[in-house]
Amino acid sequence: MTELTTTSTIATSRGVERLVNGQFVMDGAGVKINRVLTGTLQRRLDPFLMLDAFGSDKAGDYIAGFPEHPHRGFETVTYMLNGRMRHRDSAGNEGLVTNGGVQWMTAGRGVIHSEMPEQDEGLMEGFQLWLNLPGKDKMQAPWYRDIPAEEVPRFTNDDGVTVQVIAGETHGVAGAVQRAHTLPLYLDIEIPAGVTFEQPIPPGHNAFFYVYRGEVVVDGKGVGKTRMAILDNAPGADGVRIKAIEPTRLILLAGRPLNEPIAQHGPFVMNTTEQLHQAFDDFRAGRFA
Repeated sequence: MTELTTTSTIATSRGVERLVNGQFVMDGAGVKINRVLTGTLQRRLDPFLMLDAFGSDKAGDYIAGFPEHPHRGFETVTYMLNGRMRHRDSAGNEGLVTNGGVQWMTAGRGVIHSEMPEQDEGLMEGFQLWLNLPGKDKMQAPWYRDIPAEEVPRFTNDDGVTVQVIAGETHGVAGAVQRAHTLPLYLDIEIPAGVTFEQPIPPGHNAFFYVYRGEVVVDGKGVGKTRMAILDNAPGADGVRIKAIEPTRLILLAGRPLNEPIAQHGPFVMNTTEQLHQAFDDFRAGRFA
């Protein structure tokens, strides 16, 4: 849905602290993905735990999907650019995410779910993000929401930049999802060649972006296709200024760090080792939703 906007400009842009290439791995039942945000970056990019980028028109790269598997202690956000993926979980939720749609799941105290392609040919492309929960919320009840493309707020500014606001708020437009503790900002931004887009980011929030079409420059540093740029937390910077060298699409994320211990083993993310052991015990005993 198209929204009315306000003008937001910044005084000082953050720079690029580091470029990340990601690593190709096999996940699920043999799905080929580019794992861009890995465990080694969890503390630096707190509250974000993982970002996978997937995209292929070869059915063999995605057809096996992600059969039933458990989660506890965080949220998963699947953003589908192209393709069809069916979600089912042990809390009784079911949904189909298609082109431009989002699935937001809070695993909370535990859920078992599957994500399976509903196509055997054509392009499947998108992202899955893992967003941490504060310790006090890790054992909350599971929650799930399907957000079709037409319900994702979007706007186009006077320079022709189109922004889809999946989470948070920008330029006077509230996103589809809000979270009070981590205050995540999740944007899909399309920038015409030669145009500069300014995005405010609160001081202290960790931020990064991933370019999946084209190439941009931030504070003199080029960022090309399939690269993730971690933005610095320079004192006095109030956002980021991104210039497209060619027609570009990227996702930009920012969030308030939880500054809590992170204890992860596979699909469980807690604060202590003891809590992880309890998660495995509860899963084996059938105590998930």
